[in-house]
Amino acid sequence: MHRVAVIAVPPATLFDLTIPELVLGGVRVGGEPVYRVRICTARPGPLATNSGLSVAVPYGLAEAADADTVIVTGTVAREDVEPQVLEVLRRAAADGRRVASICTGAFVLAEAGLLDGRPATTFWARSEEFAARHPRVDLRPGVLFTEDGNLFTSAGLSAGIDLCLHLLRRDHGATVANEAARLVVAAPVRPGGQAQFIAAPLPPESGSTLAATRAWALERLQLPLTRSELAAHAGMSVRSLTRRFHAETGLSPLQWLLHQRVLRAQELLETTDLPMDRVARLSGLATTDSLRLHLTRRTGLAPTAYRAAFTHREGPSGREASRRSAPSGRSAM
Repeated sequence: MHRVAVIAVPPATLFDLTIPELVLGGVRVGGEPVYRVRICTARPGPLATNSGLSVAVPYGLAEAADADTVIVTGTVAREDVEPQVLEVLRRAAADGRRVASICTGAFVLAEAGLLDGRPATTFWARSEEFAARHPRVDLRPGVLFTEDGNLFTSAGLSAGIDLCLHLLRRDHGATVANEAARLVVAAPVRPGGQAQFIAAPLPPESGSTLAATRAWALERLQLPLTRSELAAHAGMSVRSLTRRFHAETGLSPLQWLLHQRVLRAQELLETTDLPMDRVARLSGLATTDSLRLHLTRRTGLAPTAYRAAFTHREGPSGREASRRSAPSGRSAM
């Protein structure tokens, strides 16, 4: 069983504190639980939170000393973090274990010196403060989460759910992650590079978003869609489409299409036995060379290696269900 230690640094953000248990704690593969999630703190007992409530935390940092994944959740603390917390984090990172932060937990990872020269993110409203306190960190304030080796950081609140689902997908594949997402009523996949928020409001004269156009495109990923076709479906100019796409997704239309095609290819590789040329066609990447190029750029693995590493087909929602749905080129997004 994969051991997850959630380190609470007071005053802890109450919502963040619940995310790892909600997303990972109930996951079962083959009917068996696969994660043991325990909240711990430097001083077991009543824990102060940002809501004015206190919660009882019975576990000390010994839980984190040998955990497979260590997650620091959001906190109001900016300095004077308990030295033993920082030492546990440094040791976990040095051992090659997975270390992550949710929201302002990134301040704690930075205080431990783990983020110097590395990409990281945090809650957008605290980005200026973070940059001032930790100028050596490669702060990326607009994204949902970052991954660099064994270090992960996420933006605030619901982005912590996205990060935990990302970790789950890495461990057990798309099918298991999608099932967990449905249980917490969350989007199965939001790319880490997606924008945290819309920086500027859309023009008031428009009452619609591009959600319908994106849904239309997802049904046609196997086709060579162009910006002009997307704009025609949305009933706007290519220039307006490009501006709105970036505002709503943080990506250009073609970047978004490529990202979705790679995600489709990943799911087909994970859940079907289709040959590589068919995976390439159904995902819209067209050729095996294109599939290899873009998948390797995104994951560091060639298609054959990716399939070997991430094939998880448990129960009726796995192999047979995927084989039934694969010929249409559609998959759950």
